[in-house]
Amino acid sequence: MNGLGIWSKWTLLFLLLTVVPLLRAQKVISSKPDETAEEYEMRMKWWKEAKFGIFIHWGPVSIVGTEIGWSRGRQVTIEVYDNLYKRFNPQKFNPQRWAKLFKNAGAKYVVVVTKHHDGFSMFDSELTDYDSMNTPAKRDFIGELVKACRREGLRIMFYYSLCDWYHPHYLPRPDYIHDPPGHQRDFAKYLEFILGQIRELCEKYHPDGIWFDGGWEHSPQEWQAERLMKLIHEILPNAIVNNRSGLPGDYDTPEQQIGAFNLTRPWESCITLGTQWSWKPSDRIKSLRECLRLLVNCAGGDGNLLLNVGPTPEGEIEERQAKRLREIGEWLKKFGESIYGTRGGPFMPGRWGTSTHKGNVIYLHILNWSGDSLVFPSIERKIVKARLLTGGDLKIVQNEKAITIVVHPKHQQELVTVVRLDLDGPAKDIPPRQGPYLPVPKAQASNVYLKDPNFSAEKAIDEDETTRWATDFGTHSAWLEVDLGKPMKIGEVRIMEAVEFGERVKKFALKCKRDGEWETVITGTKIGANFARKFPPLIARYWRLDILEASEGPTIYEFKLLPAK
Repeated sequence: MNGLGIWSKWTLLFLLLTVVPLLRAQKVISSKPDETAEEYEMRMKWWKEAKFGIFIHWGPVSIVGTEIGWSRGRQVTIEVYDNLYKRFNPQKFNPQRWAKLFKNAGAKYVVVVTKHHDGFSMFDSELTDYDSMNTPAKRDFIGELVKACRREGLRIMFYYSLCDWYHPHYLPRPDYIHDPPGHQRDFAKYLEFILGQIRELCEKYHPDGIWFDGGWEHSPQEWQAERLMKLIHEILPNAIVNNRSGLPGDYDTPEQQIGAFNLTRPWESCITLGTQWSWKPSDRIKSLRECLRLLVNCAGGDGNLLLNVGPTPEGEIEERQAKRLREIGEWLKKFGESIYGTRGGPFMPGRWGTSTHKGNVIYLHILNWSGDSLVFPSIERKIVKARLLTGGDLKIVQNEKAITIVVHPKHQQELVTVVRLDLDGPAKDIPPRQGPYLPVPKAQASNVYLKDPNFSAEKAIDEDETTRWATDFGTHSAWLEVDLGKPMKIGEVRIMEAVEFGERVKKFALKCKRDGEWETVITGTKIGANFARKFPPLIARYWRLDILEASEGPTIYEFKLLPAK
């Protein structure tokens, strides 16, 4: 053997004995500064595999149906808000029924508010009288829910707000809150209070993690965040902690939006099922289609979805929310293999949909089609089997340049079309890449509220039922025009009016432009929350929703044109 060969052998031995162990012991950004990457992965394993959790915002504020914490001193006077607990007596609170519902929804963990910014403790605390035991119910809501979730095999984590606009020693106080005569603020005393409550929560209930919030009002040093983390992990070594104490924590928490594709940093999107965190009478509940799109896009971006419910003042999950959760659970019973325990990619999320993978399998979650086929970039593995989990036949052609998947329109699902691709090797070895390109329609409108891009015409065609096109107050007629990019055969329209602002549209028409002239396709006097109408197919590139009469500025969540099948 020549000298180079001997050097290479000893170099390899050196790497195996020194560098590899160092890599295994590499430090990570987490809530435990002294742990290795391997230890971090083991601690986070259940959470990363879970993919779907339920968030619960509940408290005395449900009596008035306004937002928790934020409505104190705004929609609800401080005096009224701070005394709501004296009337909080949720006689229908059945934690076992909640836990069964969450399990049937397909959720793997629960995050429940123990104390929000309003300072009310939903548990039996020795450090304050402003807690659940001093309500007419005299119940430890958190303790009861923990036991119920454990019985159903659900993990449970605690939301805890660091800021507290009720506590006498907390500062800064909001501008609209005035101190009583002679009162002295003492932030050091407040810090001992939150340290004491975190100790109570960890020692008494042993949660799987802490979900901090409200950290924006002070620096991590002022919060003594490192001391908080150390306290939690001394009691609960395997606890998972989020990033809202001012420190990075174990994972990121994008709010009311889907996180960006990221295979290196765990994340969880917290999103409301309604339009606010706590219960709101007659709130608009997200459709099953929207909930599933949130779920698959989070999983496809390598994140989790934490979907929020707001129980009623009686202690129930209202039937509209419960029904939606059961529907999600039914879908997950059929297609959960494409969500649970997966990683995001290799095809990155786009208008076409998203993908997940585990083992030797790639799952495609197709949300939008271009005709009957989609063309994916090539991969470094051979597809040995392909099938349509949602039912029907598909055709697949793989070569060195691309993968073409063909599904007849009758087998393309309105909710999500799920395709399973079995490979000849691990999917994790395939580097991420962009998925199929689908042209994005263009839109314009005669009027946009305050010319604000957050309410532009594009918001009505973005496949996001939480964004909307809105018009100025005093607008009694307007139009929304869509350019499909090319002539397409359209046979159905669906329109979602933002009815929580009132059913403002009184007369409208759907039109398309043919031979340079606008032709009326359908007319109506009411749109409402879920308008849908089929019509004899017409081929056109330009389409218009013409609102001819409105009681006030019209506002539309979604204007969707569906190809004729």
